[in-house]
Amino acid sequence: MTTEFNRIITLLRKEKGVTQKQAAEDLGISQALLSHYEKGIRECGLDFVVRVADYYGVSCDYLLGRSADRTGLTLSADEIPSPETAKDSVYRGSVLPTFNKKIIANSLNILFDKLNECPDKGLVKELSAYLMLAVYKMFRAVYHAGPKNADSMFSVSRSLYGGYSDAAMHVAEANVRAILAGESVNDSAPLKITNAFSMTTQSIAHDYPLYNSSLMTLIQKSEERIDAGHGPQTKA
Repeated sequence: MTTEFNRIITLLRKEKGVTQKQAAEDLGISQALLSHYEKGIRECGLDFVVRVADYYGVSCDYLLGRSADRTGLTLSADEIPSPETAKDSVYRGSVLPTFNKKIIANSLNILFDKLNECPDKGLVKELSAYLMLAVYKMFRAVYHAGPKNADSMFSVSRSLYGGYSDAAMHVAEANVRAILAGESVNDSAPLKITNAFSMTTQSIAHDYPLYNSSLMTLIQKSEERIDAGHGPQTKA
């Protein structure tokens, strides 16, 4: 069984709003056994996977981490909607860049829409700065791969931009976390958190039917990369 299974069935139960005892009863097993499944202590059989899929209304592929979409959909570049419809947003190039660009752009649409529901200028400014710096770093890395490309395009030297960008990103990230924690940053008024940031996988799918699969795929691929680089992580 995949390591995703225990995390996903725990998430689905909590989103359904049922206790472990109730879920176990509905699924025809003991609470102790369900607890073991959710903690990844024991592995279940395929018959139980099917029962869980029916109980939560998702596909078996989603439960097993084979698809980031609840229906089990496997995305292709053509199936992912473009974030904008303007002519200048046409995606050019081969399938992989197109696929990844759409996933990132669609996910950013959800992120900034959530920010728009709680429009704190300081939060938007710091979060945007972090993302801009990330794109800036990668653009410069690609730009400098061309041996004839002139450094005069940039004011920060090639030897300094990497470290300085990292430092600026750390500051922006720290400011975002502080603002979200209700602290005042740069003499700004503390953020009054609203329900705008209350989310579940179900609410995201409902609110963003076109972009939901992109975000879930981005999360899945990011965590696969994290696990590959640092080994299995303890699930929160």
